[in-house]
Amino acid sequence: MITLDRVRRRAESDAKSSGYQLNPDPAFLKDLLEGLKTNEERFGYPSCPCRIATGRFEVDRDIICPCDYRDPDVEEFGACYCALYVRKDVYEGKVQIKPVPERRPPEKQARAIEVATGGPVKPEKVVPVVKEQPKELEVESKMKFWYCKQCGYVVFREEPPYTCPICKAKREMFAEIKLRTMAV
Repeated sequence: MITLDRVRRRAESDAKSSGYQLNPDPAFLKDLLEGLKTNEERFGYPSCPCRIATGRFEVDRDIICPCDYRDPDVEEFGACYCALYVRKDVYEGKVQIKPVPERRPPEKQARAIEVATGGPVKPEKVVPVVKEQPKELEVESKMKFWYCKQCGYVVFREEPPYTCPICKAKREMFAEIKLRTMAV
């Protein structure tokens, strides 16, 4: 069973291992932790409570807490997008939390909305995802395989994660796996 205390301990452990603190506002923090708990019960993984999750791991992978955008947000703005994780100076009240702009690419947002609603996304809300490219238009994929040189974790995505979800190694410990095709 997923308890609020378990969700809190996991977030505290991750914050500590990354050099962060959890939001100092007890009521706000409780709401965020309850959102993570609800999403984990609903989807099987703790997706960010501040973003649209679909229940499809492959679509939500980048927003599983701690999300892929947390580290650059905390570094640049002092807090992550939902303000669950904060820098020490924010926690101590030396710096105020400022609004953090959304880093999740519009095409990923559009895909999440499309999957969650089962319908098309209005272009004025988010840049729509192109479902199919014309056959005559060849597009090179930006997706790459990355592996953690410390623990061997492998991930398929555009960029390596900021930290390894398994061993917490920094982004610099990831190397790209180059694939070659062989004629048969």
